Amino acid sequence: MSMPWEIVIGLEVHTQLSTNSKIFSGASTTYGAEPNTQADAVSIALPGVLPVLNKGAVERAIKFGLAVGAHIAPRSVFARKNYFYPDLPKGYQISQFDLPVVGQGALTIQVEPLSGNAKPYEKVVRITRAHLEEDAGKSVHGESQGVTGVDLNRAGTPLLEIVSEPDMSSAAEAVAYAKTLHSLVRWIGICDGNMQEGSFRCDVNVSVRRPGEPLGTRREIKNLNSFKFMQQAIDYEVQWQIDTLENGGKIHQATILFNPDTGETRAMRSKEDAHDYRYFPDPDLLPLDITPAMLEQVRATLPELPEAKRARYTSEYALSAYDANGLTASREMADYFEATLAVAGKDSAKLCANWLIGEVSAQLNRDGLEIAQCPITPQQLGGMLKRIADSTISNAGAKEVFRAMWSAPRIVSAVGTGSGHAEGQAIGVAISADEIIESKGLKQVSDIGAIEKIVDEIIAANPAQVAEYRSGKDKVFGFFVGLAMKASKGKANPAQLNEVLKKKLAG
Repeated sequence: MSMPWEIVIGLEVHTQLSTNSKIFSGASTTYGAEPNTQADAVSIALPGVLPVLNKGAVERAIKFGLAVGAHIAPRSVFARKNYFYPDLPKGYQISQFDLPVVGQGALTIQVEPLSGNAKPYEKVVRITRAHLEEDAGKSVHGESQGVTGVDLNRAGTPLLEIVSEPDMSSAAEAVAYAKTLHSLVRWIGICDGNMQEGSFRCDVNVSVRRPGEPLGTRREIKNLNSFKFMQQAIDYEVQWQIDTLENGGKIHQATILFNPDTGETRAMRSKEDAHDYRYFPDPDLLPLDITPAMLEQVRATLPELPEAKRARYTSEYALSAYDANGLTASREMADYFEATLAVAGKDSAKLCANWLIGEVSAQLNRDGLEIAQCPITPQQLGGMLKRIADSTISNAGAKEVFRAMWSAPRIVSAVGTGSGHAEGQAIGVAISADEIIESKGLKQVSDIGAIEKIVDEIIAANPAQVAEYRSGKDKVFGFFVGLAMKASKGKANPAQLNEVLKKKLAG
């Protein structure tokens, strides 16, 4: 058996900040525009132009730093990072080097191990720094045979590069960290998190070593924009490095790419170190000074953070850690839960959590929707939960109500213009749980007298089974329950039915 290996992983995550304009100019950051229609004089580095820092980008960087408990530098400096790509017009990137705006912080993650028997666990991943920088443009290959085009729309787009310590030791931990970070930047509103559009991109540094030995040589997997691909890339790269070392080979520091079609990584170029970029302070930009007053202004805009919300859900609503984690998977889910609870009542918190994490999430997954696209409003779901809680409907009836609400078309009415014509904006009106219950006749029979009449008739018609039950054969009880529910067309209140049956069968 070969000696064990330790895996060491650190992430550099590029989050595109949600400003309307670029970090050093007023050009638009809207996605999907025709190539080079959003490349202004600053973006394409015309001679004589000067960068002007976007205040909104700075505020979003501070917001992130506060959310992870990081040190916010009172003074930070922009530097020129020198390298040549065809889609980098200046020949250098404006970034931050030794004095970033956000210093050390930490992020707590919940890890779901990939192996079947391992239990979930919590881990703290240290954040080294987060610095502001501009994005480069994009090389577009294959538009014409043998020709590569350059689109500079992305050039100058504001990025916050978030660098972790090498604290992760498996693909599961790296994915959990990336997902938690992705949720957080969306939660606090600094990034839309759209990975398909390049708004959230991960570079993963991977190395292996024998236990107790110094860190191994790392290779950096660039531009992963899928959590699934991240897991596959790390698993392949780890095994490749172990096989290389065990076969007497040597790992060379490199930047590598992952090919999702083959499931393999391949070297793109040798990896540069900081000195290769010849950093020096950008002479066109003054140092960035952040005052205590500015810090407090940004702090006031922070929403309740996921960790604090989870703690409140467990204390205020007596929910389990599992439920609290599920309800804070996104800010939209937490908002939906609280809006539903405002209708259903605080005592329905557990019932609400069960439905949101269970039936609602399952249906969203089946239909490929996010919670913000849920066709059932919190008011509708809250109304249904109230009818479950007061025993108006059974669980089976609730599922029928849920299906009807999910698939029901909106009732549309027109806003009149005062001229008698049905013109103006259409308003969608969602059908309520009470309306569905009434129209489908789903109310439970909770009248004791009516239930007793059904039970008396069943007992009278089945003397042999009554004798079996009274002789100690308890399993026969289910036979009577089935007959009673059938006789009531599934509407008998189960708790009351069971109580009446036990009383009557006992003689």
